[in-house]
Amino acid sequence: MEDSSHISSMAFIGEGVEIGEDVAIGPGAVILGPCVIEDGVWIGPGAQIGAPPEMSTLPQNPAWAGDLQHAGVRVRAGAVIREGAVIHQGTYRETTVGARSWVLNRAYLAHDVLLGDDATVSAGVSIGGHCIIGDRVNIGMNAVVHQRRFIGAGAMVGMGTPVTRDVPPFAKVYGTPPRLAGVNRIGASRSGHSDAAIDALASAYASGDLLTGAAPRSGALAELEDALVPWRTTEGLRPVSVNEELRP
Repeated sequence: MEDSSHISSMAFIGEGVEIGEDVAIGPGAVILGPCVIEDGVWIGPGAQIGAPPEMSTLPQNPAWAGDLQHAGVRVRAGAVIREGAVIHQGTYRETTVGARSWVLNRAYLAHDVLLGDDATVSAGVSIGGHCIIGDRVNIGMNAVVHQRRFIGAGAMVGMGTPVTRDVPPFAKVYGTPPRLAGVNRIGASRSGHSDAAIDALASAYASGDLLTGAAPRSGALAELEDALVPWRTTEGLRPVSVNEELRP
């Protein structure tokens, strides 16, 4: 049930918005339906959630007047949406912010984006439509993610990077054009993976093997299957190139 004591009287909350318990919504925030805000979410001043998708083939409906269309937005439990962030409605699935994820100030999530749990979308980041961003991903300030791109679990994207290709799990990617420059060892370790598995992943990436094959991996890499399965089962992947300096 909504706890109105944490919701500013200067926020606009439209029809079709469901709000859980212990939710904070700041002044000037606009939330349009259909939208589900789960328990413990913090939404900063001026955040804008639920405007229609930016697609010329779809109606630009006035949801603030009760004209609800499109597939909605879902902000999962414990997420933080900072001031000025913009999140648009999905077209065929809910645009989703994962549990305990942070979407920082002025960040933008376009229609149909799926942001995983415990992820960080830093200030000024723009993520195009239909992107899938895995759990524990960290995207640096002012990076831009092209539509329909996939960023695997635990990956780290450097600030200002134009992500025009897909990023494998626990990769570190930065530069223009973007290049895979190693493994996010700290992120992989914090996710509970062993040194042996992290070393095996680093060796595979350095050799140019970005683990896109359909077959399950054996040995130490088997420990990473939960992160690798979504990556290698996604159709039409266009992985980033490996930085030549990384190769043995």
